[in-house]
Amino acid sequence: MAVVIAMAWLALAIWLYLMMFRGGFWRADQRLPAPTPDPGTTAEVAAVIPARDEAEVIEVSLRSLIDQDYAGKLTIVLVDDHSRDGTREVAARVAREHGRPDRRLVVADANELPPKWSGKLWAMAQGVDRAADLAPDAEYLLLTDADIAHAPDNLRGLIAKAEAGRFDMVSLMVLLACERGWSRLLVPAFVFFFQKLYPFPLVNNPARPEAGAAGGCMLVRRTALQRAGGIESIRTELIDDCALGRRIKRFAQPGSGGIWLGLTDTTRSLRPYPGLADIWDMVRRTAFTQLHYSTLLLAGTVVGMAVIYLAPPVAAVAGLITGDAGLAGAGLAAWLLMAAAFRPTLRLNRMPLYLAPLLPVAGLLYTAMTIDSAIQHWRGRSVTWKGRVYSPTADR
Repeated sequence: MAVVIAMAWLALAIWLYLMMFRGGFWRADQRLPAPTPDPGTTAEVAAVIPARDEAEVIEVSLRSLIDQDYAGKLTIVLVDDHSRDGTREVAARVAREHGRPDRRLVVADANELPPKWSGKLWAMAQGVDRAADLAPDAEYLLLTDADIAHAPDNLRGLIAKAEAGRFDMVSLMVLLACERGWSRLLVPAFVFFFQKLYPFPLVNNPARPEAGAAGGCMLVRRTALQRAGGIESIRTELIDDCALGRRIKRFAQPGSGGIWLGLTDTTRSLRPYPGLADIWDMVRRTAFTQLHYSTLLLAGTVVGMAVIYLAPPVAAVAGLITGDAGLAGAGLAAWLLMAAAFRPTLRLNRMPLYLAPLLPVAGLLYTAMTIDSAIQHWRGRSVTWKGRVYSPTADR
């Protein structure tokens, strides 16, 4: 019981710290302002989209870019990464039927994957090179995924933010699909954990070392990407968006706003997560990578998740059963702080607020996914995504 009491009070202290001294990450308030009709520039933009087996969603994604309400010229380069489901054919049809002079869509084929590159980054690097040939005057690159439906004013808002703050990168965590089942709890929890790991207000402060990005939607100045070493500088990374954010911020010039990372409820992902297994596979792919394949970091993560997320409800219930008012009070206070912190992210994802007290359940499941990720690594089972096997530790 002494251990439970100590964990309960430690959890309460941690949640007080997180709420007060972690940049206010939990407020989920880093949003693009409503874009004005004139973003202050009509700078030319080149969008680069790596795509592998995205036939079901690629037409919606491409048309959302073609239909952007932006006065500047936009060149869209889709690099088909050896798709087997007709992605290239769908994209080519969209280019024929919906392309126009100020919204040129070019479909290119990725070359064979060389050693020490992830497939997505290899396709992205080739898209950046092709964009340099097709749109040499483009000031910005929009690096986006093939499953993103961009709001009509998204590009205008990104450009306005970059110009107003002199940012080298403006990135958005898009709205993830969470309409049913486990995704209603686990997807908002994923966004919450991401914000806690990379506190957006701290990332957005050029004086702070924290850096991160969300790969679904990243607007980057071409010169900033070149200073950072281009896509090649992160070629082996599986968590490539945050790796690129770190490099862009590291190599930002004096006077630059650095990077900005925010949230949106209008630009959205088209990829569904219908069941627990889909979310489990998504997390398992990179969870141990996030911990740098360190057993020590894994142990610390498991202990930390147990204290922060599991100890409060366990202490609250134990205190009520045993009549220990101090134990119950500490547990309930930490649990209430946790639920209060989760509410803004639930609102962002348009989920009912009664899910807030269930964050410990999400914490338990994500801890299990992380442990499973480590077990798969120890068993020598490499990361697999869309039929391609990655072995990042061998490359490094």
